[in-house]
Amino acid sequence: MVGARRLALAVPDTYMNESGLAVRALTRRFSIEDSLQLVVVHDELDLAVGTVRVKRGGGTAGHNGLKSVDAHLHTLEFVRVRIGIGRPPGRMAGADYVLRRPGRAEAEEVAVALERAADAVELVLSEGVDAAMNVCNRR
Repeated sequence: MVGARRLALAVPDTYMNESGLAVRALTRRFSIEDSLQLVVVHDELDLAVGTVRVKRGGGTAGHNGLKSVDAHLHTLEFVRVRIGIGRPPGRMAGADYVLRRPGRAEAEEVAVALERAADAVELVLSEGVDAAMNVCNRR
């Protein structure tokens, strides 16, 4: 519970490319009919390492997990908490960059960002998406 609201937290055991299967099962299990009641936390190449942003709706930006969610829910209109991981250096492929083990300093930044992302989810539930965007997106 966050305040008076019930929270179901799920970490899919599917591959990222099939995360929509888990999200669809979750929405069915908890009878979530309004996709804006769904909060998806995901990594974001287009944000600097450690940055946390809240967003309502949007595209996939090539993110295979978001593509899968769209394919299974038939909508991209859900709340996202985006955790920045930055762009790959040089000509490194995006997939290789995402799957590699980060260095110590980067791992520490991501750990702090994960805590801020958890706070952002709580803020979405307690105060609403707009309030969470106002707090998280101005940093």
